[in-house]
Amino acid sequence: MDIKNIKRLKSLTGVGLTDAKVALAEAKGDFDKALVAMRKKGLTKAEKRGEREARAGVIGSYLHDGRIGVLVEVNCETDFVAKNKIFIDLVKDLSMHIAASAPEYVSEADIPKVVREKQAKEFTEKTKTDGKPEKMIKNIVEGMLNKYFAERCLLSQPFVKNPDTTVGDVVKEANAQLGENIVVRRFSRMQLGEIS
Repeated sequence: MDIKNIKRLKSLTGVGLTDAKVALAEAKGDFDKALVAMRKKGLTKAEKRGEREARAGVIGSYLHDGRIGVLVEVNCETDFVAKNKIFIDLVKDLSMHIAASAPEYVSEADIPKVVREKQAKEFTEKTKTDGKPEKMIKNIVEGMLNKYFAERCLLSQPFVKNPDTTVGDVVKEANAQLGENIVVRRFSRMQLGEIS
């Protein structure tokens, strides 16, 4: 078995050398198969870490052409990880993503109830006007709400550098690589001439 592939798998997933070696053996030397398996394993561990306190971290910033400015607070558990290149690059990427995609909320949990209810009412009226069957309206509206808010929540948006994955998955991958709970706490985006 190629030691280069073992080390590469370790660095991409944040698992130990032994785990990387076992994963490659189980995948019969197929690096891509092993990578997929280890990412799934790493993401599962990352989700369990989500309950741990994350109070260290950094406030990252991004200025685009003097016209768009972003501040984002990303937390982790230790100062050691806050100074890690993977974490710093994640914060930079998040700042640029926010500048480009203009999300309104970090996640669906941050959407005020009144905003959700107003949007639900609007979609319900539209669905009724479109003549959809009464018994299907609730499900149709729920689907419309999910799509509408997924486009407006940072963690649900397709990541600008790789639209095949969401921002939330990018954060989970960093979490798996660094072995700490990582939380996007809040952000602020300003655009020249825009009134909020």
